[in-house]
Amino acid sequence: MTSVLDTTAIGKVQRPRRHVRTLTGYLPEKDSEGKERWPRGEEKVWKDGLRSLDLGVPSITKSIVNHVQTSLARQPHEIDNLGAYQAAALSVRDNLIINWNETQLHYSRTAGKRAYYLSLEFLMGRALDNALLNLGLKQQYTEGVEKLGFNMEDLLAQERDAGLGNGGLGRLAACYLDSSASQELPVWGYGLRYRYGIFQQLISPDGQQLEAPDPWLENSNPWELPRVDISYEVRFHGFAERLNDGSGRAIWEGGQEVLAVAYDVPIPGCDTRNTNNLRLWESKPKRGFDLNSFNAGDYERAVESSNSAAAITSVLYPNDHTTFGKELRLKQQYFWTAASLADIMRRFKNMGKPITEFPQYVSIQLNDTHPTLAVPELMRLLVDEEDVPWNAAWNIVTETFFFTNHTVLPEALETWPVPLMQHLLPRLFLQSVERKFPGDRERLARMSLIEESVPQNVRMAHLACIGSRKVNGVAELHSELVQTTILKDFVDFYGVSKFGNVTNGITPRRWLDQCNPGLSRLITMTLDIEKSVWLKDLTKLEGLLDYVEDEDFREEWAAVKQANKERLAHHMQVTLGLKVNTAAMFDVQIKRLHEYKRQTLNILGVIHRYLTLKSMTPEERKTLAPRNVFFAGKAAPGYYIAKLTIRLIVNVARVVNSDPDTKDYLNVFFLPDYSVTLAEVLIPASDISQHISTAGTEASGTSNMKFCLNWWPFAGHYGANIEIAEEVGPSNVFFFGHLTPAVEDLRYQHVYHPVPVEQKSPALAQVLNEISSGLFGDRGVYEPLLNTIRQGDYYLITEDFDSYIEALRMVDEAYNDRTEWIQEEYQNHGKGMDLSFSIGIMGKFSSDRAIQDYAQEYWNIESTKVK
Repeated sequence: MTSVLDTTAIGKVQRPRRHVRTLTGYLPEKDSEGKERWPRGEEKVWKDGLRSLDLGVPSITKSIVNHVQTSLARQPHEIDNLGAYQAAALSVRDNLIINWNETQLHYSRTAGKRAYYLSLEFLMGRALDNALLNLGLKQQYTEGVEKLGFNMEDLLAQERDAGLGNGGLGRLAACYLDSSASQELPVWGYGLRYRYGIFQQLISPDGQQLEAPDPWLENSNPWELPRVDISYEVRFHGFAERLNDGSGRAIWEGGQEVLAVAYDVPIPGCDTRNTNNLRLWESKPKRGFDLNSFNAGDYERAVESSNSAAAITSVLYPNDHTTFGKELRLKQQYFWTAASLADIMRRFKNMGKPITEFPQYVSIQLNDTHPTLAVPELMRLLVDEEDVPWNAAWNIVTETFFFTNHTVLPEALETWPVPLMQHLLPRLFLQSVERKFPGDRERLARMSLIEESVPQNVRMAHLACIGSRKVNGVAELHSELVQTTILKDFVDFYGVSKFGNVTNGITPRRWLDQCNPGLSRLITMTLDIEKSVWLKDLTKLEGLLDYVEDEDFREEWAAVKQANKERLAHHMQVTLGLKVNTAAMFDVQIKRLHEYKRQTLNILGVIHRYLTLKSMTPEERKTLAPRNVFFAGKAAPGYYIAKLTIRLIVNVARVVNSDPDTKDYLNVFFLPDYSVTLAEVLIPASDISQHISTAGTEASGTSNMKFCLNWWPFAGHYGANIEIAEEVGPSNVFFFGHLTPAVEDLRYQHVYHPVPVEQKSPALAQVLNEISSGLFGDRGVYEPLLNTIRQGDYYLITEDFDSYIEALRMVDEAYNDRTEWIQEEYQNHGKGMDLSFSIGIMGKFSSDRAIQDYAQEYWNIESTKVK
């Protein structure tokens, strides 16, 4: 006899779920007296072997050398900067893991409520410097690596940015993880482990953006912990068979089965032992290699299953202009939410509580619509696997989820074709709408989960709204627009209490202390308080207002600013071979490329400035402050107009920077492959930053917050910038353009009563004509971009251009005053800019405040400190 495989069981769900003892979240067993029982072996031997934190230089250097010798299998004579970085990172990670273990054990012992943050992006940035600063060990490790013959700055430069995000959505999620740990809140993040990030941006000789894989994992990632014992099966395709027992349950079988394997990234808090977790899922085949196909000579089919599974977590935001790309995106979202919910459910069930108490111990935040499939997936788990009746399951779901909306742009609200969707959605919702608004068929159509199009689409924002306990926007104006536009019918139906606002914030640890250490030292010295105190309470910076007129303070500030500009110039010289005049004004716009963010308006303004300079005499040019304009940002691979904008910027730079008449007064730079690390160099160096999205389109402006926290004014459009301006004061803002209420009327006029650009803005018309004439090469290539302005002008370039140029003129005037003040120690008595005002009252925009708003007003969780 032998064991026989039951082929009929292949592809069927195995119930109940297996709970592996080695997973996190388990407590030591207790004896009859309630004392914890040592699990195995001799307790003293175990405890003698447990290591403590490395806090002193001798223990730090010993730890680093140990990793060089054993983890890297290298010798002192063959270790380079990359190897030294990896060894130092592993040494720091050891400390994080010790704190991480204590934190998870503490959370399990206290058995309180936890929150889980689901985000498709986590734009983390480099981890080594951040971890050292939060642990308070930067100085010790710097001294330690110097004793080993290395320079800390050289080691920091070896780290690649984690390819886990792209824009503000992912950076916000990263800030919230940092703040959750620093505020000692029990919060975990869940995301995907993308093998190649979004893409590495390259620029072709003719200025086009090219996309290459971002191999950020090629040298391994010392910050992650592979959890080979934590995996969940996720099913695609197949068929669902409803049981005939009246329960509403169904069994989902067949199709493709994929394994979700966990990788953990410790998230250290500032000045605390609390270390939270970011769990990332990697897709792997359940049965990867088809040996029968291989032996039959069909080598492609032999690895087909493996390649199909691996593709799910290969790239962030695969191009969805193809059917395959669209399906892959949907696969990503379901794979991630299904694995995360299985993990959350396992952790909850380990507490031994009845399933009806799930919302009392679990809150799940949906960061935009990407994780919305978690709503029907939790319903599936509750009904099909936990045998919870449908109505009771829906009550659990709607008490568990919270939804953050990030956009009011209708075209940006995510929808999925019905044929791709595999899950049933709650039918009671439409029936309840009909009862409350009988006969209102238009309202019924607007609120329906299904958009009547060809093919029909599922409206993910609607599903997230009805499946969540509360819905929030991310700035006061944005939240108001959410409630009065895209979700107005839902506000009428549910009542305003379901909807709220949590103004976004940024972490001062990365966006001040880490990226601007000179300013951080100046603040600490000036306020005469511990850095860890004001880093966790930004309201302390209000004390800087007492030094506004202090001459010595201003001189030190100016020195910090100049050092940051020289750091950026050095970076560009080393990485791009470009020379930058550090005496010029640094004008910065760094965002992902999109029409609503209006990089187009900026480059058209640059061209206008160039044409104006060309028309001046040499003596007239000398009256203007020299200006360097910096752009950085990626365009989605399939976004033709955004990529055309990059091409225009690059070619304008070529012409302007080489013109002998103007190159001393105007230079343009496009810095490729924008990242968190690049932002950390650009932001502290800026003299003026531009946040010029069309009014009503930007959600909260976290990019703007980073610039204001680093102490300089901005040029901005009315919209998300208003809330920031209310705090930092009008003297730090150069506003221009139309207000949000006027936008829709202006768009209506553009469509039905168009006015030629030549009449509306002769200055803009001249700029557009010069581009069309071939002044910047590629004559005719830019016409699709220019036609979006000449015809329709959805983002109001023509309406705002003249006002924008006037705002830039005011910037020049103010900067000239500032230059005079720095050179001649000119005291500011209401003239020019109030240099310390913006940073002094940025406390509202700390992500610590924002995460506490979520904790107290949404998730109902409490801080719990690890001793």
